[in-house]
Amino acid sequence: MKTSSVESLAPVPTAHSATATRSSFDHRSLALLIAASNSPAWVNEHRQVAFERLESLGMPARNDENWMRTDLRLFKPQAWGPRQPPEPTEPMPVGLLAEAIAAGHGGQETFLNEPSGPVHATRSLAGKVLSLDGHVQYEQLDESLARQGVLFGPANRLLAEHPDVFKPHWFSVIDSGADWFAAMHAAFHTAGAVLFVPPGVRVTAPFYALSAITPGGVDTGHVLVVLGEGSEATVLTETAGGGGPTTRPSDGSPSPATGGFHCGGTEIVVGARAFLRIVNLQNWNDGVWHFARQKAVVHEGGRLQWTLGALGSRLSQVAQDVALVGRGAHAQVNGVMFTVGRQQLVYNTLQHHEAPDCRSDLLYKGALQDRSRLVWRGMIRVNKLAQKTDGYQRNDNLMLSSEARADSIPGLEIEADDVRCTHGATSGRVDEEQIFYAQARGLSADEAARLVVAGFFQQVFDRITIAPVREAFAQAISSRIRRLS
Repeated sequence: MKTSSVESLAPVPTAHSATATRSSFDHRSLALLIAASNSPAWVNEHRQVAFERLESLGMPARNDENWMRTDLRLFKPQAWGPRQPPEPTEPMPVGLLAEAIAAGHGGQETFLNEPSGPVHATRSLAGKVLSLDGHVQYEQLDESLARQGVLFGPANRLLAEHPDVFKPHWFSVIDSGADWFAAMHAAFHTAGAVLFVPPGVRVTAPFYALSAITPGGVDTGHVLVVLGEGSEATVLTETAGGGGPTTRPSDGSPSPATGGFHCGGTEIVVGARAFLRIVNLQNWNDGVWHFARQKAVVHEGGRLQWTLGALGSRLSQVAQDVALVGRGAHAQVNGVMFTVGRQQLVYNTLQHHEAPDCRSDLLYKGALQDRSRLVWRGMIRVNKLAQKTDGYQRNDNLMLSSEARADSIPGLEIEADDVRCTHGATSGRVDEEQIFYAQARGLSADEAARLVVAGFFQQVFDRITIAPVREAFAQAISSRIRRLS
């Protein structure tokens, strides 16, 4: 195994720049970031362009369709800025997926369940990147994969060593000028992880990336995954850590953050006839502000299975897009969401059919407790040339509290005339008869609620072919369920 510890960054600046939205992500912060990093010149040029865009932007307006249901009134951008490297003794939070993989017994773990049967791999990961407060703490890649040309590790190092591989894709997939958060991320991203799997290489064990923060920490990590023609890989990414909700003095000014702030991006390129399974698990503590742009591009005959889990954070606002750009491309998107307290999760999804004979299939399921809120806004967009499109999207929500709220907004934009596109959305309370039936057979109220919620999520769990992920999601949701209110 090849291991190392990398990356450092300058202290938090105290000055504010005169931007449309005041924050500590200013000229001085950018200069210190560039001086402290070993990024190649072309990466820093991209940062400068993004920063120029950032200076002209304010917080997203409520008349923006993607943001009109996101409550940003308590988010104070001036309270956040780049952070110092954590102390060497600062412990790394343990990720939910990492625990699930480590809990496997014996020499082999069934990571994948394909229609033809289970695919086994050794419990050791293909590679690992761990970051804390926006600084990479650990990297590892299996040497046998490195000899096959697989690249996996921190972005700063690999972008400098392999610009021919990563430069064509770096910030070419997501829109880095879409809004203030997208531009800030493009200018101030740190602790990125990149993966390249060469054409024809099939990797069965998963690659793993954990982004963690300490209470009051900041993470602006960027993930880029590129699969060559005919290759195959599994990628598990997750977040962890942070603190409780931020407290504010009586005068309304921001106090030192005790929660956390994440503003990240994920770019995925699936080559022709390649197959990628990727998991994004958001599991921050309940004081973290979470903003992310995620997009996958799938080329001719490529296949993508994308599983998203949303369990934590104070507020999440995520854009998840899939673009099918080659004939015969196929994408399956699975979403598992569970909210408690006063959490608000907002997810905007786009299935963009740009080529003919492509298929997309999206299923999001969410359960809500207490006074939490879920918003899902989905769109299937079919270009004029994308004939023979087969697109489907569905969002189901289960209310476990009379005060919870779920908004489902499916949509279609179709320019082609030979397509099959359907959508559906449901929101409802738990059937009291089901609870009564379970309690009549000796279950407690909490046990009955867990049984009903498990049945609700089973449809999406059945679509997750990575066994540890399926089991970790099920256990995490079960531990959060309380009796109905």
